[in-house]
Amino acid sequence: VQLQASGGGLVQAGGSLRLSCAASGRTFNQHAMGWFRQAPGKEREFVAAISRHPYNTLYTDSVKGRFTISRDNAKNTVALQMNSLKSEDTAVYYCASMYVRRADMVSRISEDYQYWGQGTQVTVSS
Repeated sequence: VQLQASGGGLVQAGGSLRLSCAASGRTFNQHAMGWFRQAPGKEREFVAAISRHPYNTLYTDSVKGRFTISRDNAKNTVALQMNSLKSEDTAVYYCASMYVRRADMVSRISEDYQYWGQGTQVTVSS
């Protein structure tokens, strides 16, 4: 599986961005998907994840109510809608995929994910 993230950019605090991750290959619907981020000088952290189907979702506390993860198995894409952005959301955002047997499985652990995209920069100005 190859992943290509896009949609990052510069936005003012309070604004919105929508990240997208396109996956190649025919096994996308066998993978749970996740978004992680890494700010300068900090470790990579979990943001959100979504299961294969039915769609279980998981969010880190700091983005609950502001970010929404979704996927389209027909298009091999996963998206992260980010609203009410804050300066502390500034980071490089990575999409990742995890092969799972159970359709409802999700994980916030980066080591569980086998495939990673190249990252897209999100900068929120205050």
